[in-house]
Amino acid sequence: MTARLPHTVRSDARDNQARILDAARAVFGEEGLSAPMREVARHAGVGPATLYRHFPTKRALIVETFAEQRRACHAAVRDALADSDPWHGFTCLIERICELHANSRGFADAFMTAFPEAMDFTADRERTLRAVAELARRAQKTGQLRPSFVIDDLMLMLMAHRGVQDAPRTARLTASRRFAAYVIEAFRAVPETGAPAPLPPAPHLQLAHSPITS
Repeated sequence: MTARLPHTVRSDARDNQARILDAARAVFGEEGLSAPMREVARHAGVGPATLYRHFPTKRALIVETFAEQRRACHAAVRDALADSDPWHGFTCLIERICELHANSRGFADAFMTAFPEAMDFTADRERTLRAVAELARRAQKTGQLRPSFVIDDLMLMLMAHRGVQDAPRTARLTASRRFAAYVIEAFRAVPETGAPAPLPPAPHLQLAHSPITS
């Protein structure tokens, strides 16, 4: 029993750190980077001492939260490129990007504004776009992705997806999944044979202002 204790402690520490980073992404996305550390700790279900043991300063927490988000984005692109079916990889990438975007809300934009010196954002963006462009070329060769698709269409998708971030937290992910499903159908070169695949459920949105009339 004693011999297994260090492993258990390390596992608990990793779990705590993961919860803290998830909480930080949600809290900073909802409330901005001015949100207090105690709110992150409360959201993560850990005490302040645990939070500061992992991240001694607020800047350290913010920087690592962004780094974790970038790693998740890079992993999504890497997994999509490794998929033996380029179209399947492409659609999975759309779904994962939308989910990351919905969960992080405005955190990435706030981080890049507050810490412009943290990394070479332009170079990182260009590397990611080159990888996605390669994936798109492969999917087009299969005949399943529209020949007219260009990488700017992905930027257009993300711009449109920002509207999902205004939805209440409880409906945001549901709305994002349905949005991704519609986008995938728009990018598909030919209709599916037979009955179309069912869409994810629609969210029940009650926005303060109607996007149609405002």
